[in-house]
Amino acid sequence: MGAAVFFGCAGIAFGPALALVLLTVAAEPLRVIVLVAGAFFWLVSLLLASLIWFVSVHLSDREDAKLQYGLLVFGAAVSVLLQEVFRFAYFKLLKKADEGLAMISEDGRSPISLRQMAYVSGLSFGIISGVFSVINILADSIGPGIVGIHGDSPYYFITSAFLTMALVLLHTFWGVIFFDACEKRRYWCLGLVVASHLLTSGLTFLNPRYEASLVPIFIITFITGLWAFFTAGGSFRNILKCLSCKQEDDSRVMMYSALQVPFED
Repeated sequence: MGAAVFFGCAGIAFGPALALVLLTVAAEPLRVIVLVAGAFFWLVSLLLASLIWFVSVHLSDREDAKLQYGLLVFGAAVSVLLQEVFRFAYFKLLKKADEGLAMISEDGRSPISLRQMAYVSGLSFGIISGVFSVINILADSIGPGIVGIHGDSPYYFITSAFLTMALVLLHTFWGVIFFDACEKRRYWCLGLVVASHLLTSGLTFLNPRYEASLVPIFIITFITGLWAFFTAGGSFRNILKCLSCKQEDDSRVMMYSALQVPFED
C-alpha cells in the first residue's frame, strides 16, 4: 500500500513536469543548461530565506506558539519575495547570455529565444520547488503507518501531490509572464505575479481545510495558465486548430504551381 501511495502521489505531483521536460527540454542542450541553472538560482533563494527564518526563530521566544506561527508566515512571505528577486536576477543573466549568443551566431540571432528561456526557467523553478515541498511527504508515504488513524484527514498525501502539481505549473506560468513583463517594462504585471505567488503561499496555511486551499489554488493556476498562454502569443484560433488536428493548405504553393509555364515539347 505504501509503494502504491508513493508512486501514485509522485506521478500526480511530477507527471506533467516530467512530460514537459521530456517533450520540450531534454532534446535541446541549451534548454537543459537553462533548466539546471534556474534550479540553482531557486536553491540560493531558499538558502537565504531559510537563514532569515532560522535567525528570527532563535532570536525570539520559542515558547510563544503564536509568535512562532507568525514567524512561519513571515518566513513564507520572505521566501516568496526572494524567489521573485532571484527570478529577476536570472532574467538579467539570461538576457546578457541571449545577447552574447546572438553575437557569436552566424546569422546574428540567438539559437534560443527569450520566451523559450522564460518557459524553461519557470519550469526549473517549479520542479525544484515541488521537489523540496513534497519530498519529505513522499518519504513518509512509504510507511509504516496509516494516515487518518488518529482522526486526521486521510487525504493528506493526495492533496499534497495535487498542490505540488499546481505549484510546478504556476511557476512555469509565472516565468513566462515575469520575463515578458520585464522585457516590456510592464510593472503592473510583475506586481500581479508577486501578489499571486504570495496569495498561493498564504492559502496553504488554511490546510488541513483542503477545500479552502486546493480549489482556489487551482482556480489561480487556470487563470494564470490562460494569461501565460496569451502572453506567449497564443490565441483561441490556435486552440481550435490544435483540437481539430487540421492543417491549413498553403495557398502560396498552389498559386506558384498554377503559374508555372508549361514545358515545350
